[in-house]
Amino acid sequence: MSDGYDPTGVSHDPGAFARWLRLREAADAAARAADLLEPLRRHLPAGGPTVIHDLGAGTGSMGRWLAPRLPGPQHWVLHDRDPALLARARAAPPAAADGVPVTVETRRADITRLTAADLADASLVTASALLDMLTADEVERIVGACAERPTLLTLSVVGRVELTPPDPLDDEVATAFNDHQRRGVAGRTLLGPDALDACVAAFARHGVSAIVRPSPWRLGPRQADLAADWFTGWLGAAREQRPELAGPAEAYGRRRLAQARAGRLGVLVDHRDLLAGCR
Repeated sequence: MSDGYDPTGVSHDPGAFARWLRLREAADAAARAADLLEPLRRHLPAGGPTVIHDLGAGTGSMGRWLAPRLPGPQHWVLHDRDPALLARARAAPPAAADGVPVTVETRRADITRLTAADLADASLVTASALLDMLTADEVERIVGACAERPTLLTLSVVGRVELTPPDPLDDEVATAFNDHQRRGVAGRTLLGPDALDACVAAFARHGVSAIVRPSPWRLGPRQADLAADWFTGWLGAAREQRPELAGPAEAYGRRRLAQARAGRLGVLVDHRDLLAGCR
């Protein structure tokens, strides 16, 4: 259920994952820190074209959010391991608000293996809901590849969830979920909610400063379907991490899921957005 992308390309069903990305797209768009756009625009080439490499692009939602907010002609290069997701991205390309040309190409690639040479023509590198699914070494490699150009990394989870009305089991489930985010997978130890700090530190080692802003999801009655899907995955990951939760979580899960589906569960999932190389 991670908020993030699986860079190994082996742990999710493409159809289900595409549905999850579609369901969350509006909440992501509402959450992203729009105040990072002004410093970003100042560092893009005047007159264009702007070449944007989007890492772990999925179905292309970052482009659909960002392209209308940037000036000039744009060329988007979408990187992902999953050809089915890339096909969906090609079918729903971004469009600029002022009618300037926006072109798209897709590249099937393991983003954890990209180098600076792969991004040499980039005016900007972007990613969304990605960092928590990376290891420390993978963050180092991606930062090394991006360090010479502006980089916008949005919607990184930081380990804080708030549910309303509160329930005595909320904190225990949240702790188990955060531990699950830091789990080992096929010899890889994920950073989970520690990834943002690791990324900021990695940029600093390259002499690149970063601006960090909050970008929380705030889900209410209008996002009942998303809240229910998110809660199901959140609780499932916590139970996988701590099987002893299975008994206590049974009634808790039924109660919370009923609240979510009825639009009575408020959900705050804390994220951070990071803009590097634009001070």
